[in-house]
Amino acid sequence: MKTRLSIPTIGLHWLTALLFLGVFFLGLYMEDLPKGPAKFEIIGIHKSLGLLVLAIAALRLAWRIKEGALSPLSTMSRKQQMLATGMHHLLLLMTLLMPLSGVVMSMAGGRPLEFFGVTLITAGQKIEWLSGIAHTLHVSSVIFIFAVVGLHILAALKHQFMVKDGTLARMLGR
Repeated sequence: MKTRLSIPTIGLHWLTALLFLGVFFLGLYMEDLPKGPAKFEIIGIHKSLGLLVLAIAALRLAWRIKEGALSPLSTMSRKQQMLATGMHHLLLLMTLLMPLSGVVMSMAGGRPLEFFGVTLITAGQKIEWLSGIAHTLHVSSVIFIFAVVGLHILAALKHQFMVKDGTLARMLGR
């Protein structure tokens, strides 16, 4: 197994993280806006950035499959290795499912799928039950994904400051 991360792996990791945070905070901001043109414009940007997250997350997953997993830089118990692997898989899955639930919510709500004003898929028929399920999944998964991201960050900090194995430095490209 490899111990160094490639430049694309590092770039896709941080790009996904930054975009995901941006989309999250934009989503929080737009929730408090009154209905009107400004809110609909922000919603359009939120959706477009969400599609960008989905595309980059899919590329990141494909790249991860191509490159394979890395060797840990420190000795971990079998249980810790399984937890670390599970958390990475969960993070990859959530970066795909969160934007996908937004796509389903929008399309099942009878709205077109647009990317910065360009219609990718025209509006279809409203499917209330599917839109409702996607909305519930999209909104409720926010807390879950940030809990997982929080654990991911805590693990990175543990490796940096307690274990001192260079894991965080590896993710920063050093």
